Amino acid sequence: MKKIALPLGLSLLVSSSHLFAHSEPTSYAWHQFETLLDVSKKIGPRLAGTKQEQEMANWLTQQWTVQGYQVTSLPFEYQTKTATVQSSNLVVDIKGVSNKILVIGAHYDSTGAENGSLGILDNGSGMVALLALAHQLKGKKLPLSIRLIAFGAEENGLKGSKAYVNRDDKPLENVVAMINLDTIIGGDKLYVHSPLTKPYNCDYVKNPKFESSPQLRESLRSVSTQLYGDKAHLLHQPFKGYPQGETGSWSDHAPFACNGIKTAYLEATNFAINGKSGNDGYSQIADKDYWTCFDDQTIGACNRKQEQQWGQIWHTKFDHPAHLLPKLAPRLESQLNQNVNLLTNFVLAADKWIK
Repeated sequence: MKKIALPLGLSLLVSSSHLFAHSEPTSYAWHQFETLLDVSKKIGPRLAGTKQEQEMANWLTQQWTVQGYQVTSLPFEYQTKTATVQSSNLVVDIKGVSNKILVIGAHYDSTGAENGSLGILDNGSGMVALLALAHQLKGKKLPLSIRLIAFGAEENGLKGSKAYVNRDDKPLENVVAMINLDTIIGGDKLYVHSPLTKPYNCDYVKNPKFESSPQLRESLRSVSTQLYGDKAHLLHQPFKGYPQGETGSWSDHAPFACNGIKTAYLEATNFAINGKSGNDGYSQIADKDYWTCFDDQTIGACNRKQEQQWGQIWHTKFDHPAHLLPKLAPRLESQLNQNVNLLTNFVLAADKWIK
Protein backbone atom coordinates (compact mmCIF):
# COMPACT_ATOMS: atom_id res chain seq x y z
CA MET A 1 0.00 0.00 0.00
CA LYS A 2 2.47 2.63 -0.92
CA LYS A 3 3.21 5.11 -3.59
CA ILE A 4 6.21 5.67 -5.77
CA ALA A 5 7.88 2.62 -7.22
CA LEU A 6 11.57 2.23 -6.47
CA PRO A 7 13.91 0.30 -8.77
CA LEU A 8 14.72 -3.20 -7.64
CA GLY A 9 18.22 -3.91 -6.53
CA LEU A 10 17.90 -7.55 -7.46
CA SER A 11 15.06 -9.13 -9.40
CA LEU A 12 13.26 -12.21 -8.16
CA LEU A 13 14.05 -15.03 -10.52
CA VAL A 14 12.47 -18.36 -11.27
CA SER A 15 14.44 -20.62 -13.54
CA SER A 16 12.88 -22.50 -16.41
CA SER A 17 13.21 -25.68 -14.38
CA HIS A 18 11.19 -24.01 -11.58
CA LEU A 19 14.08 -24.11 -9.14
CA PHE A 20 13.75 -21.07 -6.91
CA ALA A 21 16.57 -18.63 -6.33
CA HIS A 22 16.57 -16.81 -2.99
CA SER A 23 17.17 -13.17 -3.80
CA GLU A 24 17.98 -10.32 -1.46
CA PRO A 25 14.85 -8.51 -0.30
CA THR A 26 13.86 -5.49 -2.32
CA SER A 27 13.37 -2.09 -0.71
CA TYR A 28 10.08 -1.46 -2.49
CA ALA A 29 7.75 -3.32 -0.12
CA TRP A 30 9.26 -1.65 2.95
CA HIS A 31 9.06 1.75 1.28
CA GLN A 32 5.36 1.06 0.66
CA PHE A 33 4.92 0.09 4.30
CA GLU A 34 6.60 3.26 5.55
CA THR A 35 4.37 5.33 3.30
CA LEU A 36 1.34 3.47 4.65
CA LEU A 37 2.36 4.44 8.17
CA ASP A 38 2.29 8.13 7.20
CA VAL A 39 -1.01 7.78 5.34
CA SER A 40 -2.60 5.87 8.23
CA LYS A 41 -1.61 8.57 10.71
CA LYS A 42 -3.38 11.14 8.53
CA ILE A 43 -6.45 9.05 7.75
CA GLY A 44 -6.86 7.37 11.13
CA PRO A 45 -8.66 4.08 11.83
CA ARG A 46 -10.53 2.65 8.83
CA LEU A 47 -13.78 1.34 10.27
CA ALA A 48 -16.07 -0.23 7.70
CA GLY A 49 -18.38 2.23 6.01
CA THR A 50 -16.61 5.34 7.25
CA LYS A 51 -15.05 8.22 5.36
CA GLN A 52 -11.65 6.92 6.49
CA GLU A 53 -12.24 3.52 4.88
CA GLN A 54 -13.18 5.27 1.64
CA GLU A 55 -10.07 7.45 1.86
CA MET A 56 -7.93 4.34 2.10
CA ALA A 57 -9.76 2.85 -0.90
CA ASN A 58 -8.99 6.04 -2.83
CA TRP A 59 -5.35 5.88 -1.82
CA LEU A 60 -5.01 2.24 -2.84
CA THR A 61 -6.61 3.03 -6.19
CA GLN A 62 -4.15 5.86 -6.70
CA GLN A 63 -1.16 3.64 -5.97
CA TRP A 64 -2.23 0.93 -8.39
CA THR A 65 -3.01 3.55 -11.02
CA VAL A 66 0.48 5.03 -10.64
CA GLN A 67 1.85 1.52 -11.22
CA GLY A 68 -0.02 1.43 -14.52
CA TYR A 69 -2.93 -0.83 -13.56
CA GLN A 70 -6.63 -0.35 -14.10
CA VAL A 71 -8.61 -0.58 -10.87
CA THR A 72 -12.26 -1.63 -10.82
CA SER A 73 -14.29 -0.47 -7.82
CA LEU A 74 -17.18 -2.75 -6.89
CA PRO A 75 -19.46 -0.97 -4.40
CA PHE A 76 -21.67 -2.98 -2.08
CA GLU A 77 -23.85 -2.32 0.92
CA TYR A 78 -25.17 -4.27 3.86
CA GLN A 79 -27.55 -3.76 6.73
CA THR A 80 -26.71 -3.55 10.41
CA LYS A 81 -29.26 -3.27 13.20
CA THR A 82 -29.14 0.51 12.94
CA ALA A 83 -27.93 1.51 9.47
CA THR A 84 -27.16 0.73 5.86
CA VAL A 85 -23.37 0.54 5.47
CA GLN A 86 -21.66 1.25 2.15
CA SER A 87 -18.22 -0.02 1.22
CA SER A 88 -16.40 -1.30 -1.87
CA ASN A 89 -14.03 -3.96 -3.14
CA LEU A 90 -11.12 -2.97 -5.42
CA VAL A 91 -10.04 -5.33 -8.20
CA VAL A 92 -6.90 -5.37 -10.36
CA ASP A 93 -6.62 -8.02 -13.09
CA ILE A 94 -3.19 -8.95 -14.46
CA LYS A 95 -3.47 -11.04 -17.63
CA GLY A 96 -1.50 -14.24 -17.84
CA VAL A 97 -0.94 -16.85 -20.55
CA SER A 98 -3.86 -18.88 -19.22
CA ASN A 99 -7.37 -17.62 -18.52
CA LYS A 100 -7.29 -19.53 -15.24
CA ILE A 101 -7.32 -17.01 -12.40
CA LEU A 102 -5.46 -17.02 -9.09
CA VAL A 103 -7.06 -14.54 -6.66
CA ILE A 104 -4.84 -12.93 -4.03
CA GLY A 105 -6.78 -10.81 -1.56
CA ALA A 106 -6.46 -8.71 1.58
CA HIS A 107 -8.92 -6.50 3.45
CA TYR A 108 -8.26 -2.80 3.92
CA ASP A 109 -10.63 -1.83 6.74
CA SER A 110 -9.54 -1.95 10.38
CA THR A 111 -10.96 -2.41 13.86
CA GLY A 112 -9.91 -1.73 17.45
CA ALA A 113 -10.02 2.05 17.16
CA GLU A 114 -11.40 2.28 20.69
CA ASN A 115 -8.19 0.62 21.90
CA GLY A 116 -5.86 2.86 19.90
CA SER A 117 -5.29 0.55 16.91
CA LEU A 118 -4.47 2.10 13.53
CA GLY A 119 -4.65 -1.22 11.71
CA ILE A 120 -1.03 -1.18 10.57
CA LEU A 121 -0.59 -4.94 10.92
CA ASP A 122 -4.26 -5.85 10.56
CA ASN A 123 -4.42 -5.37 7.74
CA GLY A 124 -2.09 -2.70 6.44
CA SER A 125 0.46 -5.47 5.97
CA GLY A 126 -1.82 -7.33 3.55
CA MET A 127 -2.52 -4.18 1.56
CA VAL A 128 1.18 -3.42 1.24
CA ALA A 129 1.83 -6.96 0.02
CA LEU A 130 -0.79 -6.54 -2.72
CA LEU A 131 0.82 -3.32 -3.90
CA ALA A 132 4.34 -4.73 -3.73
CA LEU A 133 3.29 -7.89 -5.57
CA ALA A 134 1.68 -5.81 -8.33
CA HIS A 135 4.96 -3.93 -8.66
CA GLN A 136 6.96 -7.16 -8.84
CA LEU A 137 4.71 -8.66 -11.52
CA LYS A 138 4.62 -5.64 -13.79
CA GLY A 139 5.71 -6.65 -17.29
CA LYS A 140 6.33 -10.29 -16.33
CA LYS A 141 5.03 -13.25 -18.36
CA LEU A 142 2.62 -14.99 -16.00
CA PRO A 143 1.44 -18.57 -16.51
CA LEU A 144 -1.93 -17.87 -14.86
CA SER A 145 -3.94 -14.67 -14.74
CA ILE A 146 -3.78 -12.91 -11.37
CA ARG A 147 -6.63 -11.04 -9.71
CA LEU A 148 -5.70 -8.81 -6.79
CA ILE A 149 -8.64 -7.86 -4.57
CA ALA A 150 -8.71 -5.36 -1.69
CA PHE A 151 -11.81 -6.24 0.33
CA GLY A 152 -13.83 -3.73 2.30
CA ALA A 153 -15.64 -4.39 5.58
CA GLU A 154 -13.90 -7.64 6.51
CA GLU A 155 -13.95 -6.80 10.19
CA ASN A 156 -17.77 -6.56 10.14
CA GLY A 157 -18.27 -10.18 9.14
CA LEU A 158 -16.41 -10.62 5.83
CA LYS A 159 -18.95 -8.36 4.13
CA GLY A 160 -16.66 -7.48 1.22
CA SER A 161 -15.60 -11.00 0.27
CA LYS A 162 -19.16 -12.28 0.75
CA ALA A 163 -20.47 -9.52 -1.51
CA TYR A 164 -17.83 -10.35 -4.10
CA VAL A 165 -18.56 -14.08 -4.40
CA ASN A 166 -22.32 -13.42 -4.49
CA ARG A 167 -22.25 -10.99 -7.41
CA ASP A 168 -24.43 -11.79 -10.41
CA ASP A 169 -21.69 -11.28 -13.03
CA LYS A 170 -19.97 -14.66 -12.51
CA PRO A 171 -17.11 -13.35 -10.35
CA LEU A 172 -15.65 -16.83 -9.82
CA GLU A 173 -15.61 -17.86 -13.46
CA ASN A 174 -12.15 -19.30 -14.22
CA VAL A 175 -11.00 -18.78 -10.60
CA VAL A 176 -8.99 -21.84 -9.57
CA ALA A 177 -7.46 -20.75 -6.25
CA MET A 178 -7.41 -17.95 -3.68
CA ILE A 179 -4.62 -16.81 -1.32
CA ASN A 180 -5.72 -14.66 1.62
CA LEU A 181 -3.32 -12.18 3.25
CA ASP A 182 -4.42 -11.13 6.73
CA THR A 183 -1.97 -9.75 9.29
CA ILE A 184 1.05 -11.27 7.59
CA ILE A 185 3.74 -9.54 9.68
CA GLY A 186 4.35 -8.75 13.34
CA GLY A 187 3.83 -12.09 15.08
CA ASP A 188 6.76 -14.25 16.15
CA LYS A 189 6.34 -16.77 13.32
CA LEU A 190 4.97 -17.00 9.78
CA TYR A 191 2.26 -19.55 9.06
CA VAL A 192 0.20 -20.78 6.15
CA HIS A 193 -3.22 -22.35 6.74
CA SER A 194 -5.89 -24.23 4.81
CA PRO A 195 -9.61 -24.35 5.70
CA LEU A 196 -10.98 -26.74 8.27
CA THR A 197 -11.73 -30.21 6.98
CA LYS A 198 -15.11 -29.85 8.71
CA PRO A 199 -17.18 -27.54 6.45
CA TYR A 200 -17.77 -23.95 7.46
CA ASN A 201 -21.26 -22.51 7.78
CA CYS A 202 -21.81 -21.46 4.16
CA ASP A 203 -25.46 -20.45 4.35
CA TYR A 204 -24.69 -17.02 2.82
CA VAL A 205 -23.54 -18.67 -0.43
CA LYS A 206 -26.05 -19.32 -3.23
CA ASN A 207 -24.87 -22.84 -4.08
CA PRO A 208 -22.33 -23.90 -1.44
CA LYS A 209 -19.71 -26.47 -2.32
CA PHE A 210 -17.09 -26.49 0.41
CA GLU A 211 -13.43 -27.05 -0.49
CA SER A 212 -10.96 -27.83 2.29
CA SER A 213 -8.06 -29.22 0.27
CA PRO A 214 -4.62 -28.43 1.75
CA GLN A 215 -3.06 -28.61 -1.73
CA LEU A 216 -2.58 -24.84 -2.13
CA ARG A 217 -1.27 -24.56 1.43
CA GLU A 218 1.28 -27.30 0.83
CA SER A 219 2.35 -25.79 -2.50
CA LEU A 220 3.05 -22.46 -0.81
CA ARG A 221 4.94 -24.26 1.94
CA SER A 222 7.04 -26.07 -0.64
CA VAL A 223 8.01 -22.79 -2.30
CA SER A 224 8.67 -21.15 1.07
CA THR A 225 10.90 -24.06 2.11
CA GLN A 226 12.89 -23.87 -1.11
CA LEU A 227 13.37 -20.15 -0.54
CA TYR A 228 13.86 -20.00 3.22
CA GLY A 229 14.72 -23.44 4.56
CA ASP A 230 14.16 -23.70 8.31
CA LYS A 231 12.73 -20.16 8.34
CA ALA A 232 9.93 -21.11 5.97
CA HIS A 233 6.23 -20.69 6.71
CA LEU A 234 4.97 -23.17 9.30
CA LEU A 235 1.87 -25.20 10.03
CA HIS A 236 0.39 -24.50 13.45
CA GLN A 237 0.27 -27.39 15.87
CA PRO A 238 -3.15 -28.98 16.58
CA PHE A 239 -5.35 -27.35 19.20
CA LYS A 240 -8.93 -27.94 20.29
CA GLY A 241 -11.22 -27.99 17.27
CA TYR A 242 -8.42 -27.20 14.79
CA PRO A 243 -6.20 -29.94 13.34
CA GLN A 244 -2.65 -29.08 12.33
CA GLY A 245 -2.51 -26.33 9.70
CA GLU A 246 -6.28 -25.80 9.52
CA THR A 247 -8.02 -22.50 10.23
CA GLY A 248 -11.50 -21.14 10.85
CA SER A 249 -13.90 -19.07 8.78
CA TRP A 250 -13.03 -15.67 10.23
CA SER A 251 -11.18 -14.19 7.26
CA ASP A 252 -11.72 -13.54 3.55
CA HIS A 253 -10.69 -17.00 2.35
CA ALA A 254 -13.92 -18.45 3.75
CA PRO A 255 -16.44 -17.30 1.07
CA PHE A 256 -14.13 -18.70 -1.61
CA ALA A 257 -13.77 -22.04 0.19
CA CYS A 258 -17.56 -22.13 0.49
CA ASN A 259 -17.73 -21.81 -3.30
CA GLY A 260 -15.49 -24.79 -3.97
CA ILE A 261 -12.27 -22.79 -4.49
CA LYS A 262 -8.95 -24.05 -3.13
CA THR A 263 -7.68 -21.52 -0.58
CA ALA A 264 -4.71 -20.77 1.64
CA TYR A 265 -4.21 -18.10 4.27
CA LEU A 266 -0.92 -16.41 5.25
CA GLU A 267 -0.61 -15.10 8.80
CA ALA A 268 2.03 -14.02 11.36
CA THR A 269 1.39 -15.03 14.97
CA ASN A 270 2.62 -17.58 17.55
CA PHE A 271 0.60 -20.70 18.27
CA ALA A 272 3.16 -21.85 20.85
CA ILE A 273 1.97 -19.17 23.29
CA ASN A 274 -0.52 -20.25 25.95
CA GLY A 275 -2.76 -17.24 25.47
CA LYS A 276 -6.03 -16.13 26.99
CA SER A 277 -7.87 -19.02 25.31
CA GLY A 278 -4.95 -21.41 24.96
CA ASN A 279 -2.74 -22.05 21.93
CA ASP A 280 -5.09 -20.46 19.40
CA GLY A 281 -2.80 -17.84 17.86
CA TYR A 282 -4.61 -14.89 19.43
CA SER A 283 -1.46 -14.05 21.37
CA GLN A 284 0.95 -13.10 18.63
CA ILE A 285 4.16 -12.21 20.37
CA ALA A 286 6.20 -13.45 23.34
CA ASP A 287 8.17 -10.22 23.85
CA LYS A 288 7.69 -9.15 27.48
CA ASP A 289 7.07 -5.53 26.48
CA TYR A 290 3.70 -6.66 25.11
CA TRP A 291 2.60 -8.46 28.28
CA THR A 292 1.75 -7.38 31.81
CA CYS A 293 4.09 -10.20 32.84
CA PHE A 294 5.35 -13.02 30.62
CA ASP A 295 6.57 -16.39 31.96
CA ASP A 296 9.23 -17.99 29.75
CA GLN A 297 8.70 -21.40 31.36
CA THR A 298 4.96 -21.71 30.68
CA ILE A 299 5.15 -19.57 27.50
CA GLY A 300 2.26 -17.54 28.84
CA ALA A 301 1.14 -15.14 31.53
CA CYS A 302 2.82 -15.06 34.92
CA ASN A 303 -0.63 -14.70 36.44
CA ARG A 304 -3.57 -15.53 34.20
CA LYS A 305 -6.05 -13.67 36.41
CA GLN A 306 -4.03 -10.47 36.40
CA GLU A 307 -2.75 -10.43 32.82
CA GLN A 308 -4.07 -7.50 30.77
CA GLN A 309 -2.14 -7.47 27.51
CA TRP A 310 -1.60 -11.13 26.55
CA GLY A 311 0.94 -10.38 23.81
CA GLN A 312 -1.89 -9.30 21.52
CA ILE A 313 -0.80 -6.85 18.84
CA TRP A 314 -3.96 -7.07 16.74
CA HIS A 315 -6.90 -4.76 17.48
CA THR A 316 -4.98 -3.15 20.36
CA LYS A 317 -2.91 -0.05 21.05
CA PHE A 318 0.12 -2.04 19.91
CA ASP A 319 -1.08 -2.02 16.27
CA HIS A 320 0.29 1.49 15.94
CA PRO A 321 3.65 2.82 14.67
CA ALA A 322 4.57 4.21 18.07
CA HIS A 323 4.49 0.73 19.61
CA LEU A 324 5.65 -1.32 16.61
CA LEU A 325 8.64 0.42 15.08
CA PRO A 326 10.98 1.00 18.06
CA LYS A 327 11.32 -2.76 18.74
CA LEU A 328 9.94 -4.61 15.75
CA ALA A 329 10.98 -2.71 12.62
CA PRO A 330 13.68 -5.23 11.53
CA ARG A 331 11.26 -8.14 12.01
CA LEU A 332 8.46 -6.36 10.16
CA GLU A 333 10.70 -5.60 7.20
CA SER A 334 12.09 -9.13 7.03
CA GLN A 335 8.66 -10.76 7.26
CA LEU A 336 7.15 -8.42 4.69
CA ASN A 337 9.91 -9.11 2.21
CA GLN A 338 9.65 -12.85 2.82
CA ASN A 339 5.92 -12.87 2.12
CA VAL A 340 6.23 -10.77 -1.03
CA ASN A 341 9.14 -12.89 -2.23
CA LEU A 342 7.15 -16.07 -1.61
CA LEU A 343 4.11 -14.76 -3.47
CA THR A 344 6.16 -13.49 -6.40
CA ASN A 345 7.98 -16.77 -6.88
CA PHE A 346 4.78 -18.74 -6.46
CA VAL A 347 2.91 -16.66 -9.04
CA LEU A 348 5.71 -16.89 -11.59
CA ALA A 349 5.48 -20.69 -11.45
CA ALA A 350 1.78 -20.99 -10.62
CA ASP A 351 1.09 -23.43 -13.45
CA LYS A 352 3.34 -25.93 -11.66
CA TRP A 353 1.53 -25.63 -8.35
CA ILE A 354 -2.12 -25.07 -9.32
CA LYS A 355 -3.76 -27.70 -11.53
